[in-house]
Amino acid sequence: MTKIILYTGKGGVGKTSIAAATAVLCARRGMRTLVVSTDIAHSLADALDAPVGPTPREIEPNLWAHEPDVFFNISRYWKTIQSYFSSLFSWGGLDEVMAEEMTVLPGMDELGNLLWIGDHVDQGMYDLIVVDAAPTGETVRLLSLPEASRWWIEKIAPIGRRVQKLGGPVLRRIVGVPLPSEEVYEAGEHLLDRLKYVHDLLADPEQSTVRLVLNLERVSIQEAERSFTYFHMYGFPTDMIIANRVLPAASGSYFDAWREAQARYLPLVEQSFAPVPVRTIPFFDKEMVGVERLNELGRALFGDGDPHQFAYRGRPYSVAREDGGYVLSLELPFTTRDEVSLSRSGDELVLQVGAWRRNLVLPRLLLDAPTRGAKMEDRVLRVRFGEPLRVPAGGSSNG
Repeated sequence: MTKIILYTGKGGVGKTSIAAATAVLCARRGMRTLVVSTDIAHSLADALDAPVGPTPREIEPNLWAHEPDVFFNISRYWKTIQSYFSSLFSWGGLDEVMAEEMTVLPGMDELGNLLWIGDHVDQGMYDLIVVDAAPTGETVRLLSLPEASRWWIEKIAPIGRRVQKLGGPVLRRIVGVPLPSEEVYEAGEHLLDRLKYVHDLLADPEQSTVRLVLNLERVSIQEAERSFTYFHMYGFPTDMIIANRVLPAASGSYFDAWREAQARYLPLVEQSFAPVPVRTIPFFDKEMVGVERLNELGRALFGDGDPHQFAYRGRPYSVAREDGGYVLSLELPFTTRDEVSLSRSGDELVLQVGAWRRNLVLPRLLLDAPTRGAKMEDRVLRVRFGEPLRVPAGGSSNG
């Protein structure tokens, strides 16, 4: 089974170098390793100090690198849908070149980059895929797309298809607007299916993990805390927090205030993210660029340990019998009850934390169980359910 390690963090914290260093170290220890960038501001080639292209390129034995290109992605994943939108924009009065450019919709480059992960897993060429992901907000937004797209597949696509089959030719003659064909709907559904496949890969605790990179500075730590909450909220396992650029004791008097601030923040970070382990990387006195320096960086982080071994495994949510009913428990660290909004729609629990919303599909056990209330206890959201009206076989379920 191909393992996947996804590195993310606030822009500028050094996630690209750490992702590349992990890949170099694993490759030199005998694993066939691919490092792929899903950040549209690619800097993977700069970190490796080697040319990297829109398809995987071998850097050294056992090590490949990949920086996807937006136009290559469109031709691979988006061509049928792009052709429809191009004809639609041309009908609206844009010339052919402008219509072609307009079909590169915002977010399609990041989306295409993410879809490559599933393709690489399917090919079975690599033991490990290391992902240099976009900054945390963009990564969370992309990883939450499959659940949002499910609504489109279930509600909108069937209506559009019925309109196309029953009245498409008539509407085209009356208004002249190009309508999407069956091929366009199929291409859209295939695209969303592939995105869900990648989502399921990254949410599988046996196959994938997320590692958050931060600097020991207030803004960077607060960003990591929010991201940690959102990854838990969407069910993506996190096994490690990495504090980068930690000043050594002998860094000189000029850095005294900075070093003292880091010394105050580090135990707070370790306490806040527990039981997920926190590892540190020292501030080097040279640029960590090129495979030899990256190998040194990797050894500073992992020592003789295995970089691909998951350091912590926890469950995103669980369901257990309690007081004549059931309780669904979901870890939401760094969150207060005032920030959480809950509602229920059929077989889904709609959870909103700040600006992010997740439609959590309930386990089969709870489909017929009435909701009895919710509260936050020690960073865990506990949602109480009554006895199901029709009790299925079995007594508990885990998410």
